[in-house]
Parts: sequence; structure tokens; C-alpha cells
Amino acid sequence: MEEKRVVSQERVAVITGGSSGIGLATARLLAQKGMHIWIAARGQDRLDTAVEQVKAARQSQSQKVYAESVDVSQAAQVQALAEKVQAESGAPHLLVNSAGVARPGYFHEVAVEDFHWMMDINYYGIVHSTKAFVPGMLARGWGHIVNISSLAGILGIYGYSAYGATKFAIRGFSDILRSEMKPRGIGVSVVYPPDVDTPQLAYESKFRPAETRAIVEGGAILSADAVAATIVRGVERRRYIIIPGAMGNALYLLTNLLGSGVYPILDLLVAQSQRSTKKA
Repeated sequence: MEEKRVVSQERVAVITGGSSGIGLATARLLAQKGMHIWIAARGQDRLDTAVEQVKAARQSQSQKVYAESVDVSQAAQVQALAEKVQAESGAPHLLVNSAGVARPGYFHEVAVEDFHWMMDINYYGIVHSTKAFVPGMLARGWGHIVNISSLAGILGIYGYSAYGATKFAIRGFSDILRSEMKPRGIGVSVVYPPDVDTPQLAYESKFRPAETRAIVEGGAILSADAVAATIVRGVERRRYIIIPGAMGNALYLLTNLLGSGVYPILDLLVAQSQRSTKKA
């Protein structure tokens, strides 16, 4: 009988958003563990650079590393990727849904188009790739899916009405997917990272309202490599909820412990941040 270890030599991993940040760091680590890697992202230049990094991390030159320019918001493009992976490598053993974008701001100032943009990539991108790759996993009878949410998918964070909604959607989707896939031998993990030192964080930080900066900035920022290590370790241990960093774990526990009691604390933090920004 085939050993059902997802992270192992000669296994196949597909990582969306694999050209930078958490996705790229995860691809490198999986390559170090002997897996064949497919990375998908939109920008070809960054994909080319990422491929070289992943190849440099391989255990062996016999490991295959592929890169495909794919917009995960387009279901047809993701389906074409799945068909190509199936033809070249067979059904993947591991799917990491890491593609994501963020643009914070006051709700009344964020354009409706930005709400759709974030939902199309962050949420529907995961739906599209999971829809495309699950049939192959079902046919084999096992596999593993990792969905990247955020601490903003655990607790509503001021200034993140559009982004946070997508991450809460990922949380709900993952809860139901876990329940449906477990009897069929397919594991599911949902990851709730805090701020991570990535190009995405550098971009979104420019748009954070003053209150958001006062609340969230100044805390620990994790490296993408540290988050990737936590993800891979969680998959190896077949964990459903994966939370990188002590702060994230504490926030998750506190939110579940306090329930609705967390809202007065949030209101206090917002009020304090508004007072501090007025003084500045």
C-alpha cells in the first residue's frame, strides 16, 4: 500500500501565489524536502526568478520545478493549469492556496471595484483551484489542501472591511471543506498568519488608516520562511488550524475565550488610537 505521507520525496505540490512571499518560501521548503514543485502566479518575470530559487533549494536535480502564469480569479486559467499538472505529473499530493492581495482603507473610501478585486483573488481564487485539483485527489483517495487566511479572518480589524471579509470567507469555506473531504481521505488546513515580511505587506501598509497603524503596527512581523516552516510542520502533523507565531496563537485563544467580550476591547483600542493620532 502506498504510504500516505503528503510531504515526502517524489510527491507533487502545487502552490498558487508561488512567486513571492509565503508561497515562494513554502515552495522552497517543499523542494528541500524532495518534492516536485509547480508554482503559479501572474507575473512571468517574478515566476522566472522564483523558479531559480526553488531549483536551488532542491534535494536533487531530478526534482521537477514548473512555473505557470495563471490568474487564479479566472476559473478557466486554473482549470487549464490543473489539466497540465495532471498530464505532466499526475494529481498533486499537496495544494497550497497562497495567492492573495490586500488594500486596506476606510470602508466609505474603498472602491466597490476593490471589494470585488480582493474577493475574486483571495476567495474565488481558492475556490477555483480547489475545484480544479480536488477531482484528481478524490480519484487517488488522498491528498492535502492548504488555504491561507489571515488573523484578519479571526478578528475583524479596523480598516480591513474588504480584505477581512475575504479571509473570513476562506475560514468558512475551509471549515466545510474539511468536513466534506475528511471522510474521503483528503486533509485540509487553514492558516492564519499575522503580518509577514513580504512585498504584499509593503504594498498594503501604504494604505492603512492611522487607526489601523496604531492598532496593528509595532508588533512582531514574521518572516515568510518562518511561516512556511509552520505550514509544512502543520501539514506533516495533519493539523487543521495552523497559526504561525505566539501572538497569533494568543489572539486566537483570546478571541475564542472572550466571545462577544472582545468587541469592547476593540472599541477601546480604536478610541485610544484615534486620540493618539489627533495628538500627533
